[in-house]
Amino acid sequence: MPVPASLKLNAGQLAVSQKFSVSFAGRRDAVLDRAAVRFLRRLTLLTGLPVSLEVKNSTNATVQIEAREEAPAALQLGEDESYILDVNSTRAQITAPTTLGALHGLQTLLQLVQTSPDGFYIPGVHIEDAPRFPWRGLMIDVSRHFMPVDAVERNLDAMEAVKLNVFHWHLSDDQGFRIESKDFPKLQEFGSDGLYYTQEEVRSVIAYARDRGIRVVPEFDMPGHTTSWFAGYPELASAPGPYSIERGWGIFDPAMDPTRESTYRFLEKFLGEMARLFPDAYFHVGGDEVNGKQWEANPAIQAYMKAHNLKSTLDLQHEFNGHVEKILERNHKFPVGWDEILSPGLSKETLIQSWRGQESLAEAAREGYRGILSHGYYLDQMWPAGQHYAVDPLGAGAANLPLNLSTRILGGEACMWTEFVSFENLDSRIWPRTAAIAERLWSPQSTQDAASMYARLRVEDWRLALLGAEQRAELARMISRLAGPAGSPALKTLAGIVEPVKGYTREHTAMHAGINLTSLDPLNRMVDSVSPESETGRAFSGDVEALIAGGFADHEAEARVRAELQAWQANDAALEPLLSDSALLKEISPVSKELSALAAAGLEALDAADRGATLSSARAKELAPLLADAQTPHADLLLMAAPAVQKLVTAVSPNHAANQK
Repeated sequence: MPVPASLKLNAGQLAVSQKFSVSFAGRRDAVLDRAAVRFLRRLTLLTGLPVSLEVKNSTNATVQIEAREEAPAALQLGEDESYILDVNSTRAQITAPTTLGALHGLQTLLQLVQTSPDGFYIPGVHIEDAPRFPWRGLMIDVSRHFMPVDAVERNLDAMEAVKLNVFHWHLSDDQGFRIESKDFPKLQEFGSDGLYYTQEEVRSVIAYARDRGIRVVPEFDMPGHTTSWFAGYPELASAPGPYSIERGWGIFDPAMDPTRESTYRFLEKFLGEMARLFPDAYFHVGGDEVNGKQWEANPAIQAYMKAHNLKSTLDLQHEFNGHVEKILERNHKFPVGWDEILSPGLSKETLIQSWRGQESLAEAAREGYRGILSHGYYLDQMWPAGQHYAVDPLGAGAANLPLNLSTRILGGEACMWTEFVSFENLDSRIWPRTAAIAERLWSPQSTQDAASMYARLRVEDWRLALLGAEQRAELARMISRLAGPAGSPALKTLAGIVEPVKGYTREHTAMHAGINLTSLDPLNRMVDSVSPESETGRAFSGDVEALIAGGFADHEAEARVRAELQAWQANDAALEPLLSDSALLKEISPVSKELSALAAAGLEALDAADRGATLSSARAKELAPLLADAQTPHADLLLMAAPAVQKLVTAVSPNHAANQK
C-alpha cells in the first residue's frame, strides 16, 4: 500500500534471516547509505531478527540497489520517482533512475515481508512502479496546537512508508506563530506562548525529511489569520491594537494593512529570511478566509480603495497577493495559496490548493494554473478512510478535463487541522486513514476496490505502529488515563464501538450550547480518545448486511453478530461504577446505557428471525424512538452499532416482511 502500477509474481521466495544484507550496484551517496541502514533497522522491527546494519560492497548481498542518478540536494517537484523491484529465491534487485525511486523501492520491499512456518520471507515479484501524481502531501497545522519536533519526525517516517512526498508545515495562524525569526523576534516572543521551533530545529526537520524523499513547504497565512503576528507587531494590522493570540476557533477580523508600504517592507525582510531557511521552490502564503471587516472599518483603507478604483475588499486582497507574489519571485519562490487567491493577473506560476472541491480546481486549470486538491481529504472532520478513498483529484468537477488541462492538476494533500488535536492524539487522527489517501494519489486511477483497501489498511496500520507511528499507543494511553490504574475492559469495549462526530458538528454543538471552545481546553474527553473510524463497527455492519442479504441463513455471521450484541448488552452494568465515579466519564453514561438498550433490541430482532417470525407492529413502534436516539450524537460521540441494529429491526418488522413477500 499504495498498490503498485504493475505487479507480477515470480517463482520462489526470498528468505529473510539474520544474514540479510544490502549493497549498492550503482551510485552510492549519503542519502542512500542512511536509507539502507534505516531499511535494515525497520526490518529488525518487523521481524525481531538481529540483522547487521552494515551496508556491504559484496555482490552477494540479499538486496542490491542500483540508482543511476543522485536526486538534487533540494528536491524539486516532478523528480523521477519510478523504480523496478525484482525478487526471486536468491536476491532482491531495486533499479531506479534516481535516489528517490530507490527509497520507494525499499519501502515496497519492507511491505512484502511475510511470515511462514519456516520464518520470514519475501515473495517472488516483479514490480514496475511510479506515482500517478507528483504532489502527494500531508499538511499538519502546528499553530492551533503545537507539535514537538519528535512528533513531526515520527509522522515524516510514516509518510515515507506510504510514499508521500510533501510535508506542508502550517506554521502560523491566529492561535500561534511557531517559528523563530531572528529579524523579527517579537513574532515568536509574543505570538507563541513559548512554543515554537528554532531555526536550527527547522533545518534539522528539513534534513530529516530530505533523507526520506520528502519536500518541506512552509505556510505563513496572510493577510488574514494573522492575529499572532500582531501580538508582537500591531503596526502590521488594519486596526489599532493591542493584540494577543486568539484562543478560540473560527474566522477573525484582524488582517494585515495592505495599503501601507511599511507592511511590504516588513514582509520583504521576513519572507526573505524564511525563503533562505526553507530550500523548497514552493512557499505557501495562505490567503483564505479574509472577511474584510477591518478594511471596511478603516477610513484610510477605504480612501485608498477609492483612489485606486478597488471595488471590493476582495480586489484589495488581490492587490496584496500581487505584492507578496513579487516578493517571493525576488526570493526565487513560487507561491502556493488556497482557492481565494485566484484572481485575474495572478502569476501562472502560482499553485492553487483547493479546499472547495474539484470544480474549483478544474476552473483554475482552465485559467492556466496548476493545482492540488485538499477538499475531501480534511482529516480533522473524522470521516472514514473509505470516504477519503473515494475522492479523486481528477474526479467530480474535474473528471471531464481534456488531457492538456488535467495534467495541471498535480495531486493533493491530506490536511490535519488541529483545533481538537494535540501532541497526545496527533498520530491517531492522521493514521491509518492517510495511507488510503496516499494510495489514491500514487496508484492508478483504476485502483478503486474499497474492500481491498480496508483489508490492506488494517495490515498497514499494524505495520506503521511497529515502525514507530503512535496511533494505537496514543489511544491506549488516553483510554488508560480515563479508566484509571485499575483499568476497565468495559471502557475499552465502549471505546471500540463509538466514533467522534463528523464534519464541524463538535463546534456547532458547543456553539448552540453557549460554550466557547478554546485552545486552552484540555483534550482529555472520550471523544478525544477514540479512533476516527471504528473497526468493530465496520465489521459488525458488514456481518449484519451479509446476514440480512442471506435471509438470516448465514450461521457464522449470526454467531458473530449475536456475540457482539450480548457483550454490548452486558457492558453498561460493568461500566456503570466507573462512570459514576469519574468527572471525565459522566458525560458518556447515556451512551453506555444506549448501547446496552440498542443491543437488547438487536437480540430481540435476531430471536424473531430465528423463529421465522416478525416483531409486532406495536413492538416495532415502541423501538422506534430508541433506534432514532441511538443514531443521535451524545457527548460528541456516535454509536456505530446503531445503523446496523436499525437494519436488523427493520428486517423483521411487519411492513418490511410484507414488502419482501
